[in-house]
Amino acid sequence: MSTVSLLLFVLSAAPVTGKAADPKAAITTVLDDWHLAAAQADEARYFKYFTPDAIYLGTDATERWTRDEFRAWARPYFSKGKAWTFKATSRHITVSKDGKVAWFDEVLDTPNLGASRGSGVLVKDGSTWKIAQYNLSIPIPNDIVDDVVKRIAEASKPAAAPAPKN
Repeated sequence: MSTVSLLLFVLSAAPVTGKAADPKAAITTVLDDWHLAAAQADEARYFKYFTPDAIYLGTDATERWTRDEFRAWARPYFSKGKAWTFKATSRHITVSKDGKVAWFDEVLDTPNLGASRGSGVLVKDGSTWKIAQYNLSIPIPNDIVDDVVKRIAEASKPAAAPAPKN
């Protein structure tokens, strides 16, 4: 065997010692496909990305759902063939030192909500990442926050009881 052939044989048999796959890239893939699944109304694919005990926080103060509650709420949208379209325009991801938990925030471009924000927590489940919590919000510019707070307070007041009839 020639020296070159021997060298190639030894190198091909040597273990690969490169870095493990970048968790941020894997998380980006999960989140991008999760959003795409909603846009394509693929309910099964969308909900497979959640942990069984996941929580979804919507934009309304009453919207704190378990995965199964959120799925029941969302099912009519998916059944119509179009759920919602969220496209991340920027995203920041942080991974815990042990590589088992990650948290993120993202700016979203949405046709129905305008510029929105999502944030959440993912956990490593074997070799895949699952969403344990997601929080969808609509950032309010500081210049109009006082007006928005007043409108929310007005909308939250219980309806006045009708006057008694004599």
